[in-house]
Amino acid sequence: MSNNTVTYDYLLQAVNVTKEYTAGERTLPVLQGVNLAVKKGEIVTIVGVSGAGKSTLLHILGSLDTPTAGSVFYKGINLTKLSAKRQAEMRNRVFGFVFQFYHLLPDFTALENVLLPSLIGNAFPHWKKVKKERRERAVSLLERVGLGNRLQHKPSQLSGGERQRVAITRALINEPELLLCDEPTGNLDTKTGQEIRELLWSLNETLNQTVVIVTHDEKIAENAGRIVRITDGKILV
Repeated sequence: MSNNTVTYDYLLQAVNVTKEYTAGERTLPVLQGVNLAVKKGEIVTIVGVSGAGKSTLLHILGSLDTPTAGSVFYKGINLTKLSAKRQAEMRNRVFGFVFQFYHLLPDFTALENVLLPSLIGNAFPHWKKVKKERRERAVSLLERVGLGNRLQHKPSQLSGGERQRVAITRALINEPELLLCDEPTGNLDTKTGQEIRELLWSLNETLNQTVVIVTHDEKIAENAGRIVRITDGKILV
Protein backbone atom coordinates (compact mmCIF):
# COMPACT_ATOMS: atom_id res chain seq x y z
CA MET A 1 0.00 0.00 0.00
CA SER A 2 1.34 3.45 -0.91
CA ASN A 3 2.41 5.80 1.88
CA ASN A 4 0.24 8.52 0.37
CA THR A 5 -2.96 6.44 0.64
CA VAL A 6 -4.66 7.46 3.89
CA THR A 7 -5.55 4.43 5.98
CA TYR A 8 -6.26 3.43 9.58
CA ASP A 9 -3.57 0.75 9.17
CA TYR A 10 -1.04 3.44 10.04
CA LEU A 11 -0.71 5.07 13.43
CA LEU A 12 0.82 8.23 11.97
CA GLN A 13 0.98 9.34 8.36
CA ALA A 14 2.30 12.38 6.49
CA VAL A 15 0.81 12.85 3.04
CA ASN A 16 2.40 15.17 0.47
CA VAL A 17 3.75 17.44 3.19
CA THR A 18 5.38 20.65 1.99
CA LYS A 19 6.94 23.32 4.17
CA GLU A 20 8.20 26.69 2.94
CA TYR A 21 9.48 29.78 4.72
CA THR A 22 9.28 33.24 3.23
CA ALA A 23 11.93 35.92 3.80
CA GLY A 24 11.08 39.07 1.90
CA GLU A 25 10.67 38.07 -1.74
CA ARG A 26 12.55 34.83 -1.25
CA THR A 27 10.86 31.48 -0.61
CA LEU A 28 12.90 28.77 1.08
CA PRO A 29 11.61 25.24 0.51
CA VAL A 30 12.31 22.95 3.48
CA LEU A 31 10.07 19.95 2.79
CA GLN A 32 8.95 19.01 -0.71
CA GLY A 33 6.05 16.58 -0.96
CA VAL A 34 7.06 14.23 1.86
CA ASN A 35 5.13 10.98 2.37
CA LEU A 36 5.80 8.91 5.49
CA ALA A 37 3.78 6.26 7.31
CA VAL A 38 4.48 4.79 10.75
CA LYS A 39 2.88 1.64 12.15
CA LYS A 40 2.17 0.87 15.79
CA GLY A 41 5.23 -0.55 17.57
CA GLU A 42 7.79 0.59 15.00
CA ILE A 43 11.09 2.32 15.64
CA VAL A 44 11.69 4.66 12.69
CA THR A 45 14.79 6.81 12.36
CA ILE A 46 14.94 9.87 10.12
CA VAL A 47 18.49 10.66 9.06
CA GLY A 48 20.13 13.29 6.88
CA VAL A 49 22.61 16.15 6.95
CA SER A 50 21.93 19.38 8.84
CA GLY A 51 19.34 21.45 7.01
CA ALA A 52 17.80 18.49 5.21
CA GLY A 53 14.43 19.05 6.92
CA LYS A 54 14.52 16.28 9.55
CA SER A 55 13.52 18.33 12.59
CA THR A 56 10.95 20.31 10.62
CA LEU A 57 9.30 17.05 9.58
CA LEU A 58 9.30 15.74 13.14
CA HIS A 59 7.74 18.96 14.44
CA ILE A 60 5.02 18.76 11.79
CA LEU A 61 4.35 15.10 12.63
CA GLY A 62 3.79 16.11 16.26
CA SER A 63 1.68 19.21 15.48
CA LEU A 64 4.37 21.52 16.83
CA ASP A 65 4.44 23.13 13.38
CA THR A 66 2.01 23.30 10.48
CA PRO A 67 2.75 22.33 6.87
CA THR A 68 2.45 24.83 4.04
CA ALA A 69 0.60 22.11 2.13
CA GLY A 70 -0.29 18.47 2.70
CA SER A 71 -1.67 16.74 5.78
CA VAL A 72 -0.72 14.64 8.79
CA PHE A 73 -3.04 11.88 9.96
CA TYR A 74 -3.21 10.10 13.31
CA LYS A 75 -5.26 6.90 13.01
CA GLY A 76 -6.88 8.43 9.94
CA ILE A 77 -7.73 11.72 11.72
CA ASN A 78 -6.42 14.77 9.88
CA LEU A 79 -4.43 16.62 12.55
CA THR A 80 -3.90 19.65 10.33
CA LYS A 81 -7.68 20.26 10.25
CA LEU A 82 -8.12 20.27 14.02
CA SER A 83 -8.54 23.43 16.09
CA ALA A 84 -5.53 24.82 17.96
CA LYS A 85 -7.09 23.64 21.24
CA ARG A 86 -7.60 20.11 19.96
CA GLN A 87 -4.07 20.00 18.56
CA ALA A 88 -2.74 21.03 21.98
CA GLU A 89 -4.72 18.21 23.58
CA MET A 90 -3.23 15.76 21.08
CA ARG A 91 0.28 16.99 21.86
CA ASN A 92 -0.40 16.40 25.54
CA ARG A 93 -2.05 12.99 25.24
CA VAL A 94 -0.93 11.29 22.02
CA PHE A 95 2.65 12.52 21.54
CA GLY A 96 5.61 12.44 23.86
CA PHE A 97 8.50 14.74 22.90
CA VAL A 98 12.20 14.32 23.66
CA PHE A 99 14.64 17.03 22.58
CA GLN A 100 18.41 17.30 22.39
CA PHE A 101 18.65 19.95 25.11
CA TYR A 102 16.18 18.35 27.57
CA HIS A 103 14.10 21.52 28.22
CA LEU A 104 13.67 20.75 31.92
CA LEU A 105 12.51 23.53 34.24
CA PRO A 106 15.55 24.39 36.39
CA ASP A 107 13.67 25.20 39.61
CA PHE A 108 11.68 21.95 39.58
CA THR A 109 12.85 18.56 40.81
CA ALA A 110 13.11 15.55 38.52
CA LEU A 111 9.78 14.26 39.84
CA GLU A 112 8.07 17.64 39.40
CA ASN A 113 9.38 17.95 35.82
CA VAL A 114 8.00 14.52 34.98
CA LEU A 115 4.59 15.35 36.48
CA LEU A 116 4.14 18.61 34.54
CA PRO A 117 2.39 17.15 31.43
CA SER A 118 -0.16 15.43 33.67
CA LEU A 119 -0.77 18.62 35.61
CA ILE A 120 -1.23 20.58 32.36
CA GLY A 121 -3.54 17.94 30.93
CA ASN A 122 -5.92 17.87 33.90
CA ALA A 123 -8.08 20.70 35.22
CA PHE A 124 -7.37 21.39 38.88
CA PRO A 125 -10.45 19.63 40.37
CA HIS A 126 -9.67 16.49 38.35
CA TRP A 127 -5.94 16.73 39.12
CA LYS A 128 -6.74 16.41 42.83
CA LYS A 129 -8.40 13.06 42.07
CA VAL A 130 -5.60 11.64 39.92
CA LYS A 131 -2.58 13.23 41.63
CA LYS A 132 -1.73 10.16 43.72
CA GLU A 133 -1.96 7.77 40.75
CA ARG A 134 0.04 10.11 38.51
CA ARG A 135 2.72 10.54 41.16
CA GLU A 136 3.01 6.78 41.59
CA ARG A 137 3.40 6.38 37.81
CA ALA A 138 6.06 9.11 37.68
CA VAL A 139 8.04 7.49 40.49
CA SER A 140 7.72 4.08 38.83
CA LEU A 141 8.97 5.44 35.50
CA LEU A 142 11.90 7.24 37.11
CA GLU A 143 12.82 4.04 38.93
CA ARG A 144 12.56 2.14 35.64
CA VAL A 145 15.17 4.41 34.03
CA GLY A 146 17.48 4.16 37.04
CA LEU A 147 16.63 7.46 38.74
CA GLY A 148 14.78 6.22 41.79
CA ASN A 149 17.37 7.92 44.00
CA ARG A 150 17.22 11.21 42.07
CA LEU A 151 13.54 12.10 42.51
CA GLN A 152 14.19 15.30 44.46
CA HIS A 153 17.26 16.41 42.49
CA LYS A 154 17.00 19.51 40.30
CA PRO A 155 18.42 19.50 36.75
CA SER A 156 21.61 21.29 37.84
CA GLN A 157 22.30 18.35 40.15
CA LEU A 158 21.98 15.77 37.37
CA SER A 159 24.35 14.64 34.64
CA GLY A 160 23.47 15.05 30.96
CA GLY A 161 22.40 11.43 30.69
CA GLU A 162 20.27 11.71 33.82
CA ARG A 163 18.61 14.85 32.48
CA GLN A 164 17.76 13.06 29.24
CA ARG A 165 16.31 10.15 31.20
CA VAL A 166 14.10 12.62 33.09
CA ALA A 167 13.05 14.13 29.75
CA ILE A 168 12.17 10.70 28.36
CA THR A 169 10.22 9.86 31.51
CA ARG A 170 8.36 13.18 31.25
CA ALA A 171 7.47 12.29 27.65
CA LEU A 172 6.02 8.96 28.81
CA ILE A 173 3.98 10.16 31.80
CA ASN A 174 0.71 10.55 29.88
CA GLU A 175 1.14 7.16 28.15
CA PRO A 176 1.57 8.58 24.63
CA GLU A 177 1.09 6.43 21.56
CA LEU A 178 4.09 8.00 19.86
CA LEU A 179 7.45 9.06 21.22
CA LEU A 180 9.00 11.72 18.96
CA CYS A 181 12.71 12.24 19.60
CA ASP A 182 14.80 15.04 18.08
CA GLU A 183 18.53 14.20 18.37
CA PRO A 184 18.08 12.50 21.78
CA THR A 185 21.80 11.58 21.99
CA GLY A 186 23.17 14.66 20.24
CA ASN A 187 24.25 16.38 23.45
CA LEU A 188 25.71 13.31 25.13
CA ASP A 189 29.05 11.51 25.19
CA THR A 190 29.41 8.13 23.48
CA LYS A 191 28.82 5.99 26.57
CA THR A 192 25.81 7.98 27.76
CA GLY A 193 24.40 8.07 24.23
CA GLN A 194 24.57 4.27 24.14
CA GLU A 195 22.64 4.10 27.42
CA ILE A 196 19.89 6.32 25.98
CA ARG A 197 19.74 4.19 22.83
CA GLU A 198 19.34 1.06 24.96
CA LEU A 199 16.61 2.74 27.00
CA LEU A 200 14.58 3.69 23.92
CA TRP A 201 14.86 0.17 22.51
CA SER A 202 13.86 -1.30 25.87
CA LEU A 203 10.74 0.88 25.93
CA ASN A 204 9.86 -0.33 22.45
CA GLU A 205 10.33 -3.98 23.38
CA THR A 206 8.59 -3.96 26.77
CA LEU A 207 5.83 -1.40 26.17
CA ASN A 208 5.46 -1.75 22.38
CA GLN A 209 6.21 1.99 22.34
CA THR A 210 6.19 3.51 18.86
CA VAL A 211 9.26 5.70 18.41
CA VAL A 212 10.27 8.15 15.68
CA ILE A 213 13.82 9.46 16.01
CA VAL A 214 15.59 12.25 14.15
CA THR A 215 19.29 11.62 14.49
CA HIS A 216 22.83 12.03 13.19
CA ASP A 217 23.79 8.98 15.28
CA GLU A 218 24.46 6.13 12.84
CA LYS A 219 24.40 3.62 15.72
CA ILE A 220 20.80 4.55 16.38
CA ALA A 221 19.95 4.44 12.69
CA GLU A 222 21.53 1.08 11.96
CA ASN A 223 19.63 -0.63 14.79
CA ALA A 224 16.22 0.81 13.95
CA GLY A 225 13.46 -1.19 12.37
CA ARG A 226 13.40 1.28 9.50
CA ILE A 227 15.66 4.07 8.29
CA VAL A 228 14.19 7.03 6.40
CA ARG A 229 16.78 9.17 4.63
CA ILE A 230 15.91 12.74 3.77
CA THR A 231 17.90 15.01 1.45
CA ASP A 232 16.99 18.55 0.42
CA GLY A 233 13.50 18.17 1.86
CA LYS A 234 12.76 14.94 0.00
CA ILE A 235 12.68 11.36 1.25
CA LEU A 236 14.97 9.08 -0.72
CA VAL A 237 13.11 6.03 -1.97
